[in-house]
Amino acid sequence: MDRLTEMEAFATVVDQGGFTDAARKMGISKSAVSKHVSALEARLGARLLNRTTRRVSPTEIGLAYYDRARRVLTDAGEADAMVSSMQSAPSGLLRISVATDFGVNHLSPVLGEFLQEFPDITVNMVLNNRYVELISEGFDMAIRIGELEDSTLRARKLTETTQRMVGAPSYFAKYGHPAKIDDLNEHKLLHYSNNSAGNVWKLTAPSGEKRQVRTAGWLTVNDGQSLLNAAISGLGIAYLPSFLYAEAMKAGQVIEAIPDLPIDTQGIYAVYPPGRFTQPKVRAFIDFLVGAFAEKGPDNW
Repeated sequence: MDRLTEMEAFATVVDQGGFTDAARKMGISKSAVSKHVSALEARLGARLLNRTTRRVSPTEIGLAYYDRARRVLTDAGEADAMVSSMQSAPSGLLRISVATDFGVNHLSPVLGEFLQEFPDITVNMVLNNRYVELISEGFDMAIRIGELEDSTLRARKLTETTQRMVGAPSYFAKYGHPAKIDDLNEHKLLHYSNNSAGNVWKLTAPSGEKRQVRTAGWLTVNDGQSLLNAAISGLGIAYLPSFLYAEAMKAGQVIEAIPDLPIDTQGIYAVYPPGRFTQPKVRAFIDFLVGAFAEKGPDNW
């Protein structure tokens, strides 16, 4: 007899408290359940159940065996579900969290192609500039930029972006170029208000030393595109990712503030909850994004 079937019969008898209810649960005859359990006991050379006219209960050995058997049956069920799920067509609601700047400028433009390719998937994309808890807030995945803080999540790198200080040529013509990091104290800086560290820029000096610039800004706003617009208008220097400033720099609307500084590069990741297998809708979207951003970054946006 099949070993898993014997385990299942025994575990179901324990769960249901008797052979009759176990047979009903498994959809087989009472005698078949009894034969499976008897064969299991014979193979193991141990009595697993105490049988009386009124009730059936596991022996001490049976109770210990039940714990292990139930784990094996659960794993087998999950393995079957994994295969079925991975073979099924991606479908269902996909909830995504993404920073506003990246979502508006780079994720939204490619969503149409994804939905055309996977018509059974519906997308709910939430744009916000805060750190979301994927599981507790009901998200299937998120796009995150920079160092990943939550090591429990699974992650796949999509591409990279650089961070540079940029300003309009008109600004530098009026106020001059900063020659070194310390000179930023004399300039008008444009800050991002959702920065958890406050109005602080983390920069790398030519020597490789990590520096922090903390100074009052002329403008603070919680939107990167607004900071870029302010920089283009000549209001000051903004510290922005390349996926925001790249086109403006190509057009000559902004230039780098201190070109001699080392360029800071950050990864852009798709993150999703841990698990023994990835939902087809999540796997499909991540695979799609890897292809969509294959030619992007770190400065090619």
